[in-house]
Amino acid sequence: MKAVVIHEFGGPEVLRYEDVPDPRPRKDQVLVRVRACAMNHLDLWVRQKLPGVRLPHILGSDIAGEVVEVGEYITGLKVGQRVLLAPMHFCNRCEQCVSGRQNLCPEFTVLGNGVDGGNCELIAVPAVNVIPIPDSLGFNEAASAPLVFLTAFHMLTGRASIRPGQTVLVLGANSGVGIAAIQLAKLFQATVIATAGDDRKAELAKQLGADYVVNHYQQRIGDEARKITGKVGVDIVVEHVGAATWHESMKALKPGGTLVTCGATSGPEASFDLRFLFARQLALLGSYMGTMGELHEVLKLLFSGKLKPVVDKTFPFKDTRAAHECLEQSKMFGKVVLIP
Repeated sequence: MKAVVIHEFGGPEVLRYEDVPDPRPRKDQVLVRVRACAMNHLDLWVRQKLPGVRLPHILGSDIAGEVVEVGEYITGLKVGQRVLLAPMHFCNRCEQCVSGRQNLCPEFTVLGNGVDGGNCELIAVPAVNVIPIPDSLGFNEAASAPLVFLTAFHMLTGRASIRPGQTVLVLGANSGVGIAAIQLAKLFQATVIATAGDDRKAELAKQLGADYVVNHYQQRIGDEARKITGKVGVDIVVEHVGAATWHESMKALKPGGTLVTCGATSGPEASFDLRFLFARQLALLGSYMGTMGELHEVLKLLFSGKLKPVVDKTFPFKDTRAAHECLEQSKMFGKVVLIP
């Protein structure tokens, strides 16, 4: 089969479109023909180098396609079924997994990070990862959903315990997590303040449901959030930008507010005054992906049309380098999708 492979870490030039052996599924696995694989910033970080990545390596976390072979131990799935894949790897037997907390499994990793991903024509995965999709959902849209909607759902419900009517600040409205968080917060009838870098992205954020949009290049996020809330501050900040926005995100919080973070796109080093943390009784929460139960919950909302994935651009696998360059420039609003 054809695959996009990295044999060394570095810039987009290390991506190679080449022939690799077809996967040979075990009796407890499903072989899926990849029809679409959506990109995430994780693809850029793995390509540049993350700990634990063994070379050669295939990137790609978010996968949709068709079942082409079903292992003999598996029931409930059949050849030809349209599916998406849960974008994670876990042992499915440890205490955390059997308790439904797969993202705390000692073996937990994201597809395309600690294990090979979906920038290839065929992929073999355990049956637990395979989720049928309705005919109304295209492959590009299906591939654009799992990682970011699971991440945003876990951040808002599993970690920050969002309640109806709260005010939520969402960083980076054009990102996958931002697009998902805006929509999810509106399902809870929250007032949503989003940030964007230009007028086009601001307008698209409003179309998704954002009540207010702050230009994070021209305005101070914290000051604008406090102005919008009448100096009260926001209940929840959905953070994934990191160093560049951390101070403003904390400043935007009301006393007793919660900042939940799932990433550090602009850098991992963030500092703050501990007195500000304890005097205002703030909660700082980390969030990493989510559980299989949460994934099924959020996908029900997506399959019923209450949530919508947003696709910005598509590229064939052979042009994966151009896709990486597009994502690095952050010109998109929504997902960049690779197609075999």
